[in-house]
Amino acid sequence: MVAVPARTDVVVIGAGQAGLSVAYYLQRLGVRSGVDQVVVDRGPGPGGAWQQRWAALRLGSAHRVHDLPGMRRAGITFETADRSRPARDVVGEYYGHYERFYGLDVRRPVTVAAVFDRGAELVVRTTVGEIVTRTVVNATGTWGAPFVPYYPGVREFSGRQVHTATYRDAADFAGLRVLVVGGGTSAIGFLLELEGVAAKTFWATRRPVDYLDQGTLDLEAAVTAVNQQDDAAKQGRALPSIVSGTGVPKTRRIAAAIERGVLSPRPMFDHLEREAVVWPDGSRERIDAIVWATGFRPDIRHLSPLRLHEKAGGVQVTSGAAERDPRIFFAGYGPTASTIGANRAGRTLARQVFAALGDTTTAPIDAVPGPTTQVLEVPPPEPEDHVAQLMARFFTDA
Repeated sequence: MVAVPARTDVVVIGAGQAGLSVAYYLQRLGVRSGVDQVVVDRGPGPGGAWQQRWAALRLGSAHRVHDLPGMRRAGITFETADRSRPARDVVGEYYGHYERFYGLDVRRPVTVAAVFDRGAELVVRTTVGEIVTRTVVNATGTWGAPFVPYYPGVREFSGRQVHTATYRDAADFAGLRVLVVGGGTSAIGFLLELEGVAAKTFWATRRPVDYLDQGTLDLEAAVTAVNQQDDAAKQGRALPSIVSGTGVPKTRRIAAAIERGVLSPRPMFDHLEREAVVWPDGSRERIDAIVWATGFRPDIRHLSPLRLHEKAGGVQVTSGAAERDPRIFFAGYGPTASTIGANRAGRTLARQVFAALGDTTTAPIDAVPGPTTQVLEVPPPEPEDHVAQLMARFFTDA
């Protein structure tokens, strides 16, 4: 049975791209893995949130994974990864190799239930015991907090509803009339997989889909999108999605689907009925199922006992640390949620954690930028708490 240490200097919560990046740089700074720091992860194996993704998803220009720091030295790179195999399998194998190569001590499966303030120390309560620590790096990402927007009639709809987090296979929708909601790459992927399997598909988006004619995701555009998230976070505005800042690469497969009429989005519907969707013009379409490809929110519920939220509803973060408790650091949120952002921020955050431990020793690591301030968006409650009721249905659809 997996066990956790009773005491350590740093607890990294989450072994996805952000958590592994920070753990790697901390180790370079002399914060020994398994001694001075420990990584806990709720997943059954390596791969972070990728191991939860559906089997048909492949690595490609639209679903690109950037290398973790030092990955090439470990003899692997996603640039030459097999794109014919499920992405979750490839990422899981690569991350597992990375953890072993660098000796990163990841304890799994370990779920963090809550983090408490005990005066000079913090207590991380997990499913296998408590850890007393000086600092916490929260790298839980967003996969555990799926977002479902509220629309009138959503609770009365009698058909099947799943979210990106619980979608498994197109075969589950064989012969059904399916509505896909969302304008990102996941929504497009679902529509392509459902073609020829579902009886009919419908697509609703809040805004027009911006396609990139070059067919690949431009690195400069991706970095710009990350910077846009950073700017929005500093000003306390809602964080834009990466796709809204980069667009969707129009691959040959996507271009062909547009020509066939498979990818033909309609403006967001007005409301739902028991067995139908009602469009803004009043017309109705009978539907049997809804796939909500509507994104995620920061998964930080386990930090609630620390009372980090500001009156505006967000968590203010300065130089990577919570303003209300500088012992709590955030990795993989807002501008650092993408694989590009997570890797760039890992170096910076490791340095800041190292400084918080009170050691002025430096290691051969690049200089870091100055302090930045961001506000992590926390969504307001939906009418009648419809999300909590819907989630019970979503997570029984596996």
